[in-house]
Parts: sequence; structure tokens; C-alpha cells
Amino acid sequence: MSEDLKQQPGLDALKPYVPGTPIEEVQREYGLEGVIKLASNENPLGPAPRAVEAIQDELKNLNLYPDGQSYRLRHALAHHLGLEPDSVTVGSGADGIIMQVCMAYLDEGSEVVVSESSFPVYDIYTRVMRARLMKTPLKGYGLDLKAMAGSVTSRTRVVFVCNPNNPTGTIVTEGEVNAFMDSMPDDVLVVFDEAYYELVDSDDFPDTLSYVRQGCRNVLVMRTFSKAYGLAGVRLGYGIGVPDVLGPLNRVKEPFAVNLLAQAAGIGALEDQDFLQRTVELTRVERRYLYGEFQDLGLEYVPSHTNFVLVKIGPRAGEVQTRLKREGIIVRPCGGYNLPHFLRITMGKRAQNRRLISALQAALN
Repeated sequence: MSEDLKQQPGLDALKPYVPGTPIEEVQREYGLEGVIKLASNENPLGPAPRAVEAIQDELKNLNLYPDGQSYRLRHALAHHLGLEPDSVTVGSGADGIIMQVCMAYLDEGSEVVVSESSFPVYDIYTRVMRARLMKTPLKGYGLDLKAMAGSVTSRTRVVFVCNPNNPTGTIVTEGEVNAFMDSMPDDVLVVFDEAYYELVDSDDFPDTLSYVRQGCRNVLVMRTFSKAYGLAGVRLGYGIGVPDVLGPLNRVKEPFAVNLLAQAAGIGALEDQDFLQRTVELTRVERRYLYGEFQDLGLEYVPSHTNFVLVKIGPRAGEVQTRLKREGIIVRPCGGYNLPHFLRITMGKRAQNRRLISALQAALN
């Protein structure tokens, strides 16, 4: 009899990422039609139309492997950003870039600094690489960059700064980031996760690409096509940094990390700035609408720079989330973010948001 297979030490303690409940699951469980999903920060307008057209044009080539270097997509992104193509890498969503960062820069003797109540994928891949996770508390509902800087040691290799932060929707400002970067050692990679960058409504949001343009060798900026361009289903994210930073990521990524259709979709989406503007406007209008409705319901919420709002329900948050689900409305519980009294609610179209508020009012009574 053979011995039991030996898995990586500590794997039992690893908590897998739990995505938002799929629409189909709620339909099966409760026998419902017309289910709306306001849990995963997806674009209620659907995908960018030019991205869809680009996918359709590429379908005839599905027998071919994609370009492993994503040449055309990286050049399109570089043109869009005003950078050189060797300053851009692409991956299977921002999650793929996070995985590459951890594979390229971490080992069991290193440390990673993250904030409490932030994107849990940082934690997962840090632990996969057996690195030590150093967590700092929130300041209010935002990241505390001073505390994060104070947690950096000689063993720190990476700091993840989620800006805007998921799930709180808050930002750290240009002044805060500049002071933070002034305190960072040159051998610590600072990863700015800007998945909601296009939806930010603030004149004080930091221009992190300026660090890349200045040639900083310890900065990586991550963005995605999932949110503002409505391409969550094709899994497409990108990283921006100087070639010396991106080189290790490119060496560890899988050979065809970005598939043929995703590459085509990204190029098409970048050509669809009208769709992007419609998304931004819808987000701003519906954000204001939800703020007003939450106030009328007497609910505390966190002002957001994203397409979701963190709402304080109280000890009944889990019960309310379940009652909404039974009404065919999926929202995100936040116990996994160490915010058990909160729900994270994605902004839908106006009819969806009205339905949400009506169901929420009933669930609270």
C-alpha cells in the first residue's frame, strides 16, 4: 500500500476564494425566474459592443493557439496608456497578475503586507507561496497606508494596495500615496490594484502611472477589463511597470495565459470609449440614487468610488442577504472580509435598483 500523497504544508488552512452566487444556482434552488445578480460588481450594461464584435470575428480561428506574447493587445494597451509595449503585461484577469506577482517574488522566507478587509486573492497566493502575511487594520473604512508602511520589514517583498479598495469602495489619495512611496525601500514591490480605476470620481486619485513613467523599479499597477468594459467572463487583466519589474512575471506565467477571444475582446473594448463613458455615467447616477434610498431606509453606507456600495445592515445581515436571495436578488455578504454586519451591493440599472430597494425594505421589516 502506497503512502498518502503529501500536499504542500499549510494547504489545509488555506481558504479558497468564494465568488458571488451564480444566477443559475439561485434559479435552481428557489425555482425563480428573473433573478438579478448585484453581488459581483459586473457591468449592468453588458459587454462593450465592439469587444463582442471582435470576439465574433475571431471565432473562425479557434483551432489556433493564441499569441503567447499578446503582441497586438499589449501594443493597443501601450498606445492607450501612452507607454511602451514592454511596460505592459497581460494575464487571466487581475487575479492572474496577482498570482504571477506572488510566484515571481515570494518564497517561504518573505513577507507580504496587505490591509484587513481587502481583496482576499492577495492572501491566497501569498499563502500558496508559503510567505508570511502581515495585515494592518482599516482606518475608518479605508486603507491605512501609514500602518502598512510601518509593517514593512527587511523580509517584506510585496505590498498590495487595493485602490479603490474592495469591498469598502474607498480610495487613498495622491498625497497619501506620495508619502507612502517616499517611505518604501527600493527592494519592496508596491502593487497598486486599480481594478475600478475608470469609475473613480475624485480629483485626488493618485496618478500611479507616473511612477512607471519615471522608471521606478518597485511599482506595478494592475487594471482590468472586467468592470468598466464588461468583460468579466473572458478573464482579462493587465499589469503596468518597467521591464525589470515585469520580466519575472512573464517568466512564470503559463504559456497561453490570455486566450484568443480575450485578446480580441481587449482590443475591441479599447476602441469603444463611448461604451466606457456610458458605464461611468450610469455608475455615477445610480450611485447617487442608491445613496438616497439607503438614507431613507436609515442605513449607514460607505461612500464609494466603484460600482458597488458597502451597506451596514447590522447583526441581521446574513438573514437579510438570504431573504433577498429568496426574492431573486443576489448581493454579497461580507463576513469573509471581516465585515459581518455589512452587505456589498453592486449598482444595477434603475429598474434593478428599484427592485432591490423594495425587497430590502421588506427584508428589514
